[in-house]
Amino acid sequence: MKLSAFKFDLPTDAVAQYPSENRDECRLMVLHRDTQQIEHRVFKDMIDYFDEGDVMVVNDTKVFPARLYGRKEKTGAQIEVFLLRELNKESHLWDVLVDPARKIRVGNKLYFGEDGDLVAEVIDNTTSRGRTIRFLYTGEDDDFYRLISILGETPLPKEVRAAEPEDRERYQTIFAENVGAVAAPTAGMHFTPHLVKRLEIKSIDIAPITLHVGLGTFRDVDVEDLTKHKTDSENFRVSPETAVVVNRALDAKRRVCSVGTTSMRALESSVSAQKRLKENQGWTDKFIFPPYEFHICNALITNFHKPQSTLLMMACAFGGYEFVMDAYQEAIKEGYKFFTYGDAMLIL
Repeated sequence: MKLSAFKFDLPTDAVAQYPSENRDECRLMVLHRDTQQIEHRVFKDMIDYFDEGDVMVVNDTKVFPARLYGRKEKTGAQIEVFLLRELNKESHLWDVLVDPARKIRVGNKLYFGEDGDLVAEVIDNTTSRGRTIRFLYTGEDDDFYRLISILGETPLPKEVRAAEPEDRERYQTIFAENVGAVAAPTAGMHFTPHLVKRLEIKSIDIAPITLHVGLGTFRDVDVEDLTKHKTDSENFRVSPETAVVVNRALDAKRRVCSVGTTSMRALESSVSAQKRLKENQGWTDKFIFPPYEFHICNALITNFHKPQSTLLMMACAFGGYEFVMDAYQEAIKEGYKFFTYGDAMLIL
C-alpha cells in the first residue's frame, strides 16, 4: 500500500491534552471484524468481551525522563538533547537527537543543570539530528541515572503540549516496571488497578512482555512506497512464562489480546515455525502494514493515531483497511480524542 492511503484530516482539537480523570472511563470504540459493526462504549466495558482463559498481553516498559535541556560550552547557547538509547553502560555512551542540530558539532561539550551537574561530549554524527554523545561522569551508575532522572523532563510528545510535573506519573501505565522507553505504550494507560482486579476475578490472564518504545515508532514515514520504509530497532523481551500462558490460550482457542501496537510488534517478532509464541529477546525493526497475516493475537486494543503513522498502518492491517479508516471518520464525527492521552479502540 501507499503512504497517501493513510492520509485523513484530523482537527487540532481532536488531540487530547490530558487523559480522562478516571483512566478506565475514557471512550471505547469496539470494531467487530466479522460483522463490520461498530459499538460505542467506555473503556471499562472491555471486560464484557473477554472470558475465562483469555489473555491480555501488556507491555511493562517504563518511560524515563529522556528530554534534557542544557547549554553549549563557551557560547552558552540553549540546546535540547533527547536520549534515545544507551549504547555502552560503562562509558555512558548514548544515541541522542539534538536541537538545534546545526549548532551541535563533534567535539562540543554540553552542560546540563544550573551548575553544570552533568557534562557530555559530542563524539559522532549519526543522522541530520542524531548524535552520539559520551557523558563525562565517573561516579556510581545509580547516581548517574538518578541525576538523569532529576535533570530530565518527561518526553511527552510535543504535539500534545509541554510536559508538566504531573506527567511523570500520568505518562506511565500501571504495568510499568522495566525502565527503557522514551515513549509510553499508550494503550496500557487505560487500565486501572480496579479493572485489573476485575479481569483477575474473571480468570483473564495478564501476560507481560517488554518492548522499550523508541522514537522510531512515531517517526514520520517519508516514502510513498511503504515497502521502502525502515523503522528504528527497539529492544524487547518475551519471557518463557508469557509464552506458556499465550500458547495455552491459543491451544484452547481462547482470545489473545495485544494491549497496544508495541506489544504486537514484540509478539509478531517471536513466532515459532509452529505459529506459536516463543521465548525471545533482542532487537526488532518489524514494520507491519496491510496486507499482513497476524499469527498470535485475535484482538487488539489501541489508541486513535495520527494520519500516516505506522501505528495507524498496523491497526489497519489488523482490522482491515477500509473498516478501520471508516471507523476513524466516525470517531472524528463522534468527538473521540486522539493520540497519546486519547480514547481507545478494541478490534475483535
